[in-house]
Amino acid sequence: MKMIKEREASIDDALKAANKARQEMESLQADHQKLIDQAKEERDGILKEARKLREKMLDESREKALIEYNRMLDQAREAIENEKKAAITDLRNEVATLSIDIAEKLMRHKMSEAEKQDSYVRKLIDEVKIN
Repeated sequence: MKMIKEREASIDDALKAANKARQEMESLQADHQKLIDQAKEERDGILKEARKLREKMLDESREKALIEYNRMLDQAREAIENEKKAAITDLRNEVATLSIDIAEKLMRHKMSEAEKQDSYVRKLIDEVKIN
């Protein structure tokens, strides 16, 4: 009977040890799950921050690109305006030169005779006296 009691005590101790081991295992699993959950939260936080940072960087890049685009567009407009003004000035100069050349040729043709020259000079003098 002593052996049976010892055997029962041994089985009872083994059951208690198994129960204790199961409780410790459940506790470890709960701790493990908490660690996994914390790691997931940290991962999610890091990813969220990374997304925010990426969006901020993209926004800054877009803004810089837009500023550069507008600067280049303004420079192009200014260059076009300068070229336009230069072309108009060149055209006016050319027209003036052609007008002077034509007037000179007409005057030479008209003034080819001395009588015509004297008549024209008197006409100019009369116009000056009237004004």
